[in-house]
Amino acid sequence: MIATDIPVLETPRLVLRAHRLEDFETAVKIWSDPVVRKHFHGKALTREDHWGRFLRQFGMWALMGYGSWAVEEKATGDYIGAVGLFEVRRTMEPNMEGTPEAGWTLAAPAHGKGYATEAARAAIAWIDQKLGAPRLFAIIAPENKPSIRVAEKLGFRYWRDTTYKDVPTLIYLREGRGA
Repeated sequence: MIATDIPVLETPRLVLRAHRLEDFETAVKIWSDPVVRKHFHGKALTREDHWGRFLRQFGMWALMGYGSWAVEEKATGDYIGAVGLFEVRRTMEPNMEGTPEAGWTLAAPAHGKGYATEAARAAIAWIDQKLGAPRLFAIIAPENKPSIRVAEKLGFRYWRDTTYKDVPTLIYLREGRGA
């Protein structure tokens, strides 16, 4: 799959599109920001880690037929983060392999504007159409109340506690209606 095969989704305020090489530096800044980073698992990423993570976004689309979109603000054309569905194969209990994981990460200045809900809603509508409304999950740090609110607005409900990378973690589920 090439970047042109990744669908472009539009919402009233956002464009969800394939990631581009020129997004990389901004992605590093977003993921390195302590405000954004504080609710993520594991140690801070190196530049090399960021590059591997960035490349995985393309591989996900090629192998799974779905993945992460770059989120662009229509009003400014700025790259403000990423949203999507993934097959991460995390080492955690319960094992969630085979269940797409939803995720959203936006730059700190984009927080509190409803962008995460707007973007994730578009991504989930797309995967529902493509895969027949599958069961989805999201992992969220217990103290990340804004992300919990986003998940609940998207129809996810608290399912259970777990530990991921030695950090207490909540699993939220959206029960599927199809395949």
